[in-house]
Amino acid sequence: MVPLLLLPLLWGGSLQQPPGYELRVQESVTVQEGLCVHVPCSFYPWSLGSSSTKVYTYWYRYKDNINHPVASSSPDKEVKSETKGRFLIADPTTNNCSLQIRDARRSDSGRYYFRVERGNSVRYSYLHKMLDLQVTALTERPHIHVREPLESGCPTQLACSLPGACEGGRPLTFSWAGAAVDSLDPQTLPSSVLTFTPRPQDHDTNLTCQVQVQGSLLATQRTIWLNVS
Repeated sequence: MVPLLLLPLLWGGSLQQPPGYELRVQESVTVQEGLCVHVPCSFYPWSLGSSSTKVYTYWYRYKDNINHPVASSSPDKEVKSETKGRFLIADPTTNNCSLQIRDARRSDSGRYYFRVERGNSVRYSYLHKMLDLQVTALTERPHIHVREPLESGCPTQLACSLPGACEGGRPLTFSWAGAAVDSLDPQTLPSSVLTFTPRPQDHDTNLTCQVQVQGSLLATQRTIWLNVS
């Protein structure tokens, strides 16, 4: 059995938290530039009473002005322009304070804290439990899925994807290069899915998928070798 005193630590809590105001969130998160990350979070008080006053939740960058959250569940409180549409907070009605970050930028690195408000009765910032976000260089490489075995003369599909990318982030541009695709219609190459017919001469040649984050200089690629029978 896990000792009771260890439970707050296992849940990501802190023994120094005020009674009734516990926050369960990962304290350190790393994401690569241009990609997305989901930060699970839940908070006390689990029950905010029977009042009909609506609960609003926010994420702030540490030491920022209280009027400028990076994410907000309130339609009346505008978020910072740098994070608008990229930092999204979960519905607080189930005590969910999870944070979704899209299209991470190096400038996003820093410390963040969660705040809950309900009328004038609950106005609390969880400064004792902050999120440390680190955005690093893009080193993730694409995945290329090949339907094997590749048989000469038999049409097949190749699919390229970038782990960590998500819907709602900046669009991705795909491109293919290699002897096996040189004869294809160039208009078909800017696609994540490619259909081609292997030839005997394609055996033991390389194929590269490059992914670029639109509107940026971020790009990454992977090269594989084809085995055609």
